[in-house]
Amino acid sequence: MKKLILLATLPVVALYGCCGGEKVSKEAAAFETISKEMKSQYAPDGRSKTLEVKLVETENGYALKGVTNQAEAKEAYVKAFADKGIKVLDSISMLPAAELGEKIYGVSNQSVINFRTAGKYSAESATQVMMGTPLQVLEKKGGWTRAITPEGYISWVSSGSITYMDKAEFDAYQAAKKVIVTTKYTTMYEGPSASSQMVSDVVWGNILLDKGTQGAWQKVAISDGREGYILKSCLTDFDKWLDSRNPTAENIIATAKQFIGVPYMWGGTSIKAVDCSGFCKSTYFLNGIVLARDASQQCLTGDNVDISKYVDGGEHTREALANLKKGDLIFFGTKATAEKKERITHVGIYIEDGIFIHSATKVRINSLVPGDANYYDGSKRLVRAQRILGNVDAGKDIWSIQKFYK
Repeated sequence: MKKLILLATLPVVALYGCCGGEKVSKEAAAFETISKEMKSQYAPDGRSKTLEVKLVETENGYALKGVTNQAEAKEAYVKAFADKGIKVLDSISMLPAAELGEKIYGVSNQSVINFRTAGKYSAESATQVMMGTPLQVLEKKGGWTRAITPEGYISWVSSGSITYMDKAEFDAYQAAKKVIVTTKYTTMYEGPSASSQMVSDVVWGNILLDKGTQGAWQKVAISDGREGYILKSCLTDFDKWLDSRNPTAENIIATAKQFIGVPYMWGGTSIKAVDCSGFCKSTYFLNGIVLARDASQQCLTGDNVDISKYVDGGEHTREALANLKKGDLIFFGTKATAEKKERITHVGIYIEDGIFIHSATKVRINSLVPGDANYYDGSKRLVRAQRILGNVDAGKDIWSIQKFYK
C-alpha cells in the first residue's frame, strides 16, 4: 500500500499527518523544504523544464516518485535528502520515458495541432504547432503525448497528431526535399484536381515533403504517409525559402500586417487564430526567426530598450518612445514593486511614431499616444521593450529557423 505525502509541482502542503493534530513526519517536512529548493533551482519555469516529484510512503519506507527531463535535478533531490541524513528510495524516472524506445523524435502531421497544459481535452490550451514542426517526444500517457517544441516549450498533445520516429528516420526526414506553404489558406487534394477528395487543409508556414510536380500541381506528403496534391502557386521550395529569409524591420512589419483581422485565440500561433505572443512568434517565424513562446518568456530575450521616460516618467508621448525601432517587441503588464515582481500580460510589435500592431480581440494597429484616434486604452500598462533583430543565435534565446529545421 502506498500513501501520497507531497507533490512538488503543487503548492507545498503537508498531506501526511495534517489532520487530528498528528505530527508531520521528518521526511514530509524535509520534502517541503527540498522541493521548493529543487523547483527554484532546476525548474523555475515549468513551461520549459519538467520536474514532477512526489514523496510516497511504502511498506519499505519512503520513496521519491515522479518524472524529470533533467538528470542533475534527479541527482540533486536524492543528495539533498542524504545530506539531511534521511534515507529515501530514488524512483524518479527520466524523460524521455524508457517505454518510447528509440521513438523519441516526432513531426506534427496536421495543419495546426493544439498543445494543452495537461493530457486531456478539458485542459487549458498552451500553444499550437504547425504541420512539419520537429518535436522531441518525452512520454505517452492515455492517448496523449508530452513533447518539446523547437523553442523548448513543454506541453501535451493528442498522440495521433504526431508522427513518431527514431533518430535515423528523423534525420532522413530532416534531410528530405520539402516545400513550404506560402499562401494563407489552401487545400491538399487526393488528386491533381480541386474536384478530388480533400486530404487536409494546409496553412501559411506548413512544411510538407516534396514528391514532384504534375502540371500546375505539386505532389506532397505529410510525415504520417498521407500523399496528395497542392497547387504549385501556393508553395515554395523549402531550402530556397530558407535562403531567402531577410528579417529586416520592414519585412517584419509587412508580415505582421498580413495578420490584420485574424481573430484572437488563447494559445493560437497560426494564421487561423493567434494570441498576442503567438502573433509575434508567427510573424518572426515567417521571417526565419524562432522566438520563445509566451510574452513572459519573450520579454527576457534580446536587448532591453530604454523606454523609462514613458514607463517611469509618465511622459506618454512620441518623444518618450524615441529609442524604439521598427520590429521591437513592447510588453504590457504591471511594474515591479518592492513587494511584487514585474508581471507581463501582453506583447505587441512596434511599428513607428507611437504605433504598434498586436493581437487583442483580433490583430489590429493601435497607438500608444493619448489623443490619437486609435489610442490603445491599455497603453499605460507598458512596462518594457526588447530588441529582437540583431540578436539571432547570439545566446539570447532567439534562434534562426535553420537550427531546428535543417
